Amino acid sequence: MENIYLEARQSNIEGTGCFARRHIPAGTRIIEYLGQRIPPSIVEERSLVEVDDTGEIIKESHVYMFYVDWRTTIDGGVNGNDARFINHSCNPNCKSTVENRRVFIDALRDIGPGEELTFDYKLDVNASSEQKKRYACLCGAPNCRGTMLAPPKK
Repeated sequence: MENIYLEARQSNIEGTGCFARRHIPAGTRIIEYLGQRIPPSIVEERSLVEVDDTGEIIKESHVYMFYVDWRTTIDGGVNGNDARFINHSCNPNCKSTVENRRVFIDALRDIGPGEELTFDYKLDVNASSEQKKRYACLCGAPNCRGTMLAPPKK
């Protein structure tokens, strides 16, 4: 089913992105993040990255995982929808909201037609400093923190 608010197409941030089809008022629920619901053991299996002896990534699965809670992650790569293509930004116009173990993307502010939809991934990943480079941010925002990882807790 086609979403009335967004369309997926080539992004200047990274790969495929989602763009507003029309004006989206602040507070609008844009889309639900859909996909296969999987337990932590399967997340690890699907997120494996192969590295060489120097720590360089030689093979990486492209994953569209969205953490819901300690027992469930949504894999948007399996039976997912276009929500999986919403890119990260350090200056997002959307936010993710978890309600009743479902994930929704909501507009933080008014979004103009053709504007790319983004939210701050705030990834909480235990990664070595070498592995962290795979989480580099490409958003280009003036306030870009250089990573899709969550900012340090104060």
